[in-house]
Amino acid sequence: MSNSRKRPAFGAVIYFGLVFCLGLYFSFAAIQGDYGLFQRVQIDAEAQSLRAELADLEGQVAWLKNKTHRISDEYLDLDLLDEQARSILGMIRADEIVIR
Repeated sequence: MSNSRKRPAFGAVIYFGLVFCLGLYFSFAAIQGDYGLFQRVQIDAEAQSLRAELADLEGQVAWLKNKTHRISDEYLDLDLLDEQARSILGMIRADEIVIR
C-alpha cells in the first residue's frame, strides 16, 4: 500500500510563503528603498540641478574676478572706478542731471 498525500506538507507551505514574502520585501526595497530606483532618479535630478547652479555660480565668480581685475592696481579701468566712487559716495559732477 502506498501512502500518497493529496495535501502539501505544512513545512513546504511555510517555506514558500517565507520565500514569497522575502521576495516581495527585497523587490520593494529595490524600488523604493534608500538605494532604490526612485531614490536614484531623485538623486540624479538633484545632481543635474546642482550642476546647473554650479555653472551659474562659476559665471558669477568669473564676472566678479573680471570686475576685481579691472579695479586692481595692475590694471585700472577709470570708467569703472568713477562709477563705483559715484555710487558709493553719491556724488555727481556739476554738469550732470540726476533722474530718479
